[in-house]
Amino acid sequence: MTKLTITTWIVGLTTALEIQAKGHEVTILAESLPGDDKSARYTSPWAGAHHVTVMGDDPTKREYERLTFEHLWAESGKDSEEGRHLMRTAQKEYYEDNRAGKTQLEHMPDFRALTAEELIPPAVCGVAFTTVTIDPATYLPFLLARFLGRGGQIRRVHVQHIDQVLHGAWGIPVPDALVLCPGLGARSLGGVEDKDVYPIRGQTVRVRAPWLKQSKGMVHKNGDVTYVIPRQSGDVILGGTRGVNDWYPHARPETGHAILARAIALMPELVPTSRDVASQPPTVAELEALVIEHGCGLRPARKGGIRLASEKVQVANGAERREVPLVYNYGHGGAGYQASWGTASAAARLLEDIFN
Repeated sequence: MTKLTITTWIVGLTTALEIQAKGHEVTILAESLPGDDKSARYTSPWAGAHHVTVMGDDPTKREYERLTFEHLWAESGKDSEEGRHLMRTAQKEYYEDNRAGKTQLEHMPDFRALTAEELIPPAVCGVAFTTVTIDPATYLPFLLARFLGRGGQIRRVHVQHIDQVLHGAWGIPVPDALVLCPGLGARSLGGVEDKDVYPIRGQTVRVRAPWLKQSKGMVHKNGDVTYVIPRQSGDVILGGTRGVNDWYPHARPETGHAILARAIALMPELVPTSRDVASQPPTVAELEALVIEHGCGLRPARKGGIRLASEKVQVANGAERREVPLVYNYGHGGAGYQASWGTASAAARLLEDIFN
């Protein structure tokens, strides 16, 4: 059977692959693809892309994240094509408020609580564990190549309304099913127009620091998070920000400077030096010399959380009418990578349930 996926990046690619794995023919419809110039509209290339569960009250989302971690952990331990884009890293996570025993990270490999001597002010508690970091610059093209290698098709189009697809626009046959992974586009895509979707703007800085092999994060009382995430390539991502309903599409210089200042305070070893860092800590100016680029993306969040659902719609073709299943998979916010394989598998199961 032919399935069409209206997709954006990590969620759409993993969903297309999971549907392919069920034995279906899949065509991706997308306006932008891995390898294109970066844009704030598509957050996946800007992501820090490591797997650290954020505290929340949604057990279903946590299960999606757990399943995704199992996939990434298994692949990162292999000398496989996928594993070459992943890196296991020791992570320390610090908290400005007391979250002892309730970090929701207790299931991670090598988990332990930090001692008082290991804490960095102003943290009052912290944990250590091992996790996986992802390099989007290579991982996304790898996923796309895997999809194409399995017989997948791509059409680069700007879909304004799902009816365009359901009625065979662009010479595409009417699909047996339509799977919608439109990210932030779910807010404006005709036939979906989900006004519960909103952006959470995230700004990051990419630096070159191949000597760094450990990750750190600081969760501040106001909900902001400072993070330092090394990648397999030797690049390191510094962040971050959480601008709810902030649509500004460019990196703000003052925000970039603040990210650098927070990052060097959290992890002075970002800057290699032979001097005593306790008496002469590295400076932002020294870290700026390592900067490759500043960037930002609009995370596609949704009130009520991820939408994973299905329905059938009636499609008229002349006098003939037929039902076409729709499956929705969007609203991941900042958890696109860490919930991707879990929600992709769930979306594929929804599709199978409809046909069975």
